[in-house]
Amino acid sequence: MDASEIVSRTADYVRSQMADDATGHDWWHVWRVWQTAKQLAAREGADLFAVELAALLHDVADWKLHDGDLSAGPKATRDWLQRLDVDEVVITHVCEIVGGISFKGAGVETPMATVEGRCVQDADRLDAIGAVGIARCFAFGGAKQRLIFDPEHPPERHDSFEAYRTKSGPSINHFYEKLLLLKGRMQTDSGRELAEERHRFLETYLAQFFAEWGVAAPSI
Repeated sequence: MDASEIVSRTADYVRSQMADDATGHDWWHVWRVWQTAKQLAAREGADLFAVELAALLHDVADWKLHDGDLSAGPKATRDWLQRLDVDEVVITHVCEIVGGISFKGAGVETPMATVEGRCVQDADRLDAIGAVGIARCFAFGGAKQRLIFDPEHPPERHDSFEAYRTKSGPSINHFYEKLLLLKGRMQTDSGRELAEERHRFLETYLAQFFAEWGVAAPSI
């Protein structure tokens, strides 16, 4: 089986697994990350095969939907790629990317060791900001029955994965606890460039939100 067929079968598999998700981690999120990751890979000189597989599989068993289990994603990734007889070196590389991609709290560093990992992580984080990122934030909050905003429940800085994993604050808090931080955590030049406009849109949205609410924006 050649690389293009492996990627095609992986895309079909992921779509079948994630088509009905309502948390913002659906197939179309994966598709956008896949497309952006390919663009970043071309600009950054990354190995396209590893980037495509990691982008496609990065949320198949995301910890946010699997009781905080960080091992679920790499395990599901390895199981699938072994079924396709992908080379072990590639499997290990892709599993490392999938295992390390997620944001885990403001005080938790999540560096990527390879340019392929940096491309996929940046692509995933770009989909969390801008207009699409805002839509996904509120989709996730609604699915988890979270309030939109509560002036009496300010955002928090999470200095550990456990603190971040167990948070349950209003959706607006997520802007301050994660989304507004992502521009500064892009790891590729291409990602940093694309993040600028999307970050500005977050700031514009929040200014309008709090103007309509009639309260000052929270600080953290």
